[in-house]
Amino acid sequence: MRDTEKRNWAPVLSLLGAVVLLAADQATKRWALAALKPANAPMTIIDGLLEFFYVENRGMAFGLLQNKIWFVLPVTVVLSAVILILLFRYQSHSFLSYAAGALLLSGAVGNLLDRLFYGYVVDFIHVLFFPYIFNFADCCITVGAVLLVFHFLFFAEQKSPPPLRHAQGKTPEEKP
Repeated sequence: MRDTEKRNWAPVLSLLGAVVLLAADQATKRWALAALKPANAPMTIIDGLLEFFYVENRGMAFGLLQNKIWFVLPVTVVLSAVILILLFRYQSHSFLSYAAGALLLSGAVGNLLDRLFYGYVVDFIHVLFFPYIFNFADCCITVGAVLLVFHFLFFAEQKSPPPLRHAQGKTPEEKP
């Protein structure tokens, strides 16, 4: 397969990956609602390290903007739309940027669906040395953001800035 053919399929494969990750996120949250919410107690997974505990997050990451759904919803919709546009519009992506896009999109949409259906985000993963409780979508967003940083630091094409011009509108190489 030629390189251009691979690039044409990359956004579609990225979108399919996002759908799979979104399904995994929603499945884990349904499980948390069914198993953890009624128990109202932590479920130890790895003693002293990891537990599952149901929490309703009515804000954004790390509990920011609590009960500000009127702000959080539109911001999430706009960011998701921007990710989709970037995935399909630009063809010079690396594997990392497509993977990052899939992760970011699935995480954003997963938490958006929670806000739309429940009015809050279902969080349940608690790493005991970390002060916050989060979910699979949050993991996707975090890993996607890290991959995007790696893409821009190490793989993005570096474009040189346009040449400097003097006040007369000529570059230093051009003589009057």
